[in-house]
Amino acid sequence: MASFGENLRRERELRGIDLREIAEATKISVRFLQALEQDRLNVLPGGLFPRAFVRQYAKHLGLDADRLVAEFVYAQSAERAPEKPPEPTRRPGRSKLFGVLALAFLAAGSLLVFKTQTRGRTPREAAPAPVAPSPIRPGDRVYPPPLAEPISTSSSAQGLVLTLSARQNCWVEAQADGATVLKRVMVGGETQTLEAQGEIVLSVGNAGGLSFSVNNRPGLALGRSGEVKRNIVINPGNLESLVEATPGRPSHSS
Repeated sequence: MASFGENLRRERELRGIDLREIAEATKISVRFLQALEQDRLNVLPGGLFPRAFVRQYAKHLGLDADRLVAEFVYAQSAERAPEKPPEPTRRPGRSKLFGVLALAFLAAGSLLVFKTQTRGRTPREAAPAPVAPSPIRPGDRVYPPPLAEPISTSSSAQGLVLTLSARQNCWVEAQADGATVLKRVMVGGETQTLEAQGEIVLSVGNAGGLSFSVNNRPGLALGRSGEVKRNIVINPGNLESLVEATPGRPSHSS
């Protein structure tokens, strides 16, 4: 069974993200990030720092931060829990038997008092924890840049229908009209169709392993195998620069 650190490293590699990228975004040193992935807890600082590191790591990868922190705490406690030697079986003497009975009566009395005090109270429902939006990184580049040309009325009215086809395993994130509609690993041979009225923004972890078409028009190659592409903007204004040229229609170069 893979350890907590091995699972972290696998999730990062599936997305094609380098440790230095996480270090620059979270301000956590590469040394501490490597210690997390290698389960070397003795290298990390004490207190709440390790949990904070795991939370920032998870947010950068788009994972469930609360679940990952809980798994880290569980793995940490399981690793540090000392093994308790089995105690020899002894028959309790008469004095110990009386002590056990007295403790049992005290526990029963305390439980009765607690039930009496709490009877009639309505427990409050815990408010759901707010979900923090993923941080926007100003260094991300938009590929390709939108063309400075007016949006045609026919394309705008038709909207966008994006069909993704995975030739290899590929991590994909897509936003349609500003809302995240896809954020996971697509398996080789899988097809996914997304729709939007005005704009789709696409990021992939393995550009050579993914092909696409927009409104039934085949798209150009996104990049090489294993190459990471972020924030590929698809809208009616730059559609001609992303798809293969239609006979009789002039093509645009980005």
